[in-house]
Amino acid sequence: MTLPRIGLTVGDPAGIGPEITQQAVRDPRVTKICEPVIYGSELFQNSGVFEPGILTAEGGRAAFEVVRTATTDALAGRIDAIATAPINKAAWRLAGLEWQGHTDLLAHLTGSSAVAMMFCSDRLRVVLATVHIPLAQVPKQLTSARIQQTIELAHTELPWFGFSKPRLVVAGLNPHAGEQGIIGYEDEEILRPTINTCRASGIDVSGPFPADTVFIRGLKGEYDAVIACYHDQGLIPIKLVAFNSSVNVTLGLPIIRTSVDHGTAYDIAGKGVADPSSMISALVLAAKLANRRFKFSND
Repeated sequence: MTLPRIGLTVGDPAGIGPEITQQAVRDPRVTKICEPVIYGSELFQNSGVFEPGILTAEGGRAAFEVVRTATTDALAGRIDAIATAPINKAAWRLAGLEWQGHTDLLAHLTGSSAVAMMFCSDRLRVVLATVHIPLAQVPKQLTSARIQQTIELAHTELPWFGFSKPRLVVAGLNPHAGEQGIIGYEDEEILRPTINTCRASGIDVSGPFPADTVFIRGLKGEYDAVIACYHDQGLIPIKLVAFNSSVNVTLGLPIIRTSVDHGTAYDIAGKGVADPSSMISALVLAAKLANRRFKFSND
């Protein structure tokens, strides 16, 4: 059987991306399930250009170009999926790039109008309704349209992950999910009506439920994915239970894209101690998703 070709981008050349990339492509869990294709190998072959742990505009620009090339190849069918090592948002800003990170860049490059980040592990899956914005802006950005879009994306995409009829739940924004409007209005006036609209359309979605217990219910298997209102609300629980094994997946793209669940780790870059586990998991999941899409398209 022909193995899927998975493009692997090395990320910020001053971070741990080059290290974990080299380790991951040699791991037998990866080589038995896919053919890794490294994008940006020249960034770590000439180690004197980028000093580990040093933020530069050149490093940000180089990481961007690698992602753009891999995306072009994925859209053209030259590779079957992309797995990305971490980039540094500050380096991208120094380089004058307008994108916050991989997710919005990939949406732009692929012409995708609705995307979402999902962090996936064996026991818990979390989809983010808002991502890289200040906490103070979350209530303003948490509109009915955004919540509905996130729910619909999760409902549409989760069957690729083995959940034919996804059971979704939305975490409340405020403590106690607003306590019937006593602690904030968003849960009752925005989240609940939107959830009811989605349920009426046939989506199995519940909530909003208090965020301090809903992730436990997800871990117990009551739900297939939890929709979190903001970045840290969703990432703290999944990183607590599956750090270095969970995988970041972009929902809503015409291509498959997975990524590590961590950042560039400048503090340990170049020291040979970086853990490649999440990169390995990202490659393995990308290969599995590619195989499922191939089978579906040929059934």
